[in-house]
Order: sequence, then C-alpha cells, then structure tokens
Amino acid sequence: QVQLVESGGGLVQPGGSLRLSCTASGSIFRIYDMRWYRQAPGKQRDSVAAITSDNNVNYADSVKGRFTISRDNAKNTVYLQTNSLKPEDTAVYYCNADVRLRESIYPQTYWGQGTQVTVSS
Repeated sequence: QVQLVESGGGLVQPGGSLRLSCTASGSIFRIYDMRWYRQAPGKQRDSVAAITSDNNVNYADSVKGRFTISRDNAKNTVYLQTNSLKPEDTAVYYCNADVRLRESIYPQTYWGQGTQVTVSS
C-alpha cells in the first residue's frame, strides 16, 4: 500500500558528506511525522532525526550540528544531510513515516528497506 525507498548511501571518507533521500509512494492521503534511524552491525536500531508535518525537528545528541533533516511535502520525500561524517556513523540508515492512506482513517507507520552508509579511509 505504501512504499518508502531510500537512496544516497555509499562509501565516504571521514569528514565527508552524504545526502540521503527517502520517498514515499502509494495510496497516500497524508504523511505526518517522518524519521531517520540507523543500525550498526551488532547494535540496536537507534533514532537519528525526526521532522513533523509542520517542520519541527529533533536530533540524537550524537548527530546534532552535523546532520540536518528536511522534507518536501509535494514530493513525499524526507532528506538527511549528513556532514562531518565519522567512522562511528557507519550503519544502515532507515527512514520511517506515519502515513494515512486514502482508504483509512488512522495513520500507520511504514519503514524503508535501508541504505548503507560506510565512513572509512
């Protein structure tokens, strides 16, 4: 019913930048909060950043000042600009969104398939 597709991951040197994108498609009536999570090998999935439908944002302490979340509601897309990347930022990055379908009354939470970010020299 709804697909979230991430893109923009890759291999980058420490100090570098990547811009991740996540686009939702399907029978969408409205998208509420959108979020980015990440999961490193052998670790739990952690919240990175979140943005509400009226652009209120919050960040994990570990990425404040380096990452910026934004969204384009016309394109059903959320972005994560990642700057000053560190090896410890290496993880699979997932997007997540609360979406109300045209045929539904209440929103549900959907996940993307993830995009790998590797920070290494």
